[in-house]
Amino acid sequence: MPAPGPGGARAAGGPADDTGAPVPVPGRVRRVVSLVPSLTETIAVTAPGLLAGATDWCTHPAGLDVPRVRGTKNPDLERIAALRPDLVVGNTEENRAPDVEALRAAGIPVWMTEIRTVEEALVSLRRMLTLACGVPAPDWLDDAARAWRDPRVPGLPAGGRTAIIPIWRRPWMVVGRDTFTGDVLARLGIGNRYAGHPERYPKIPLGELNAAGADLVVLPDEPYRFTAADGPESFPGIPSALVTGRHLTWYGPSLVEAPGVLARQLADARLPGGRSSG
Repeated sequence: MPAPGPGGARAAGGPADDTGAPVPVPGRVRRVVSLVPSLTETIAVTAPGLLAGATDWCTHPAGLDVPRVRGTKNPDLERIAALRPDLVVGNTEENRAPDVEALRAAGIPVWMTEIRTVEEALVSLRRMLTLACGVPAPDWLDDAARAWRDPRVPGLPAGGRTAIIPIWRRPWMVVGRDTFTGDVLARLGIGNRYAGHPERYPKIPLGELNAAGADLVVLPDEPYRFTAADGPESFPGIPSALVTGRHLTWYGPSLVEAPGVLARQLADARLPGGRSSG
């Protein structure tokens, strides 16, 4: 791989990322490649001039015009190195350890985030921006913290609701334990039926999902694109809420509007065929 970018000499140590690994960031970071859509939006909104590359899945902000480096699970390492970044940012869930190790072995500093709750997201993004990217913390982080202090879903029963949260079909996969998505919904009063499952994203047969005792199905539009015509019909008798995956699963500037957007979408849960669950 080509040598790292022109950001300046690197110290032997450096600030620790979310995994505790020291990252030898240069004195001034000028070029950042992001391997996660949420982090791409975070940097693009906060310090757009820093982005030197992003994955093919990085869709926000709209009109983002930077070189692409393939996907989160199969990044083009040679392409990344050729962009001469001062820093690459990633996430322990989204990116593979062998890719991270290969970039570091090539002398490219990699800052890894690890985010499983809304609170962790706010802390992690602030650290990434200020310690790794060297930019001031943006006002939208404070706005997001305020937005998540006491979010509410209109019409939610006093005891809340218990949901199944599919993320894929053929085979059916759902949100399990210790996930950012699960924490987002819990803060809105929606419990996860599979929060106690030993796997984070278990494969569960459809019959078992329907017999699980949930009173809500939350269907995001990513990674699988569930729609009114593709998803709700599989859960007869259980109301389904179609929600935007970006607001349910992304940790970045979308956190500011996510509580309000998700609250409205969850309150609009309907039985298959379009009948209101209320």
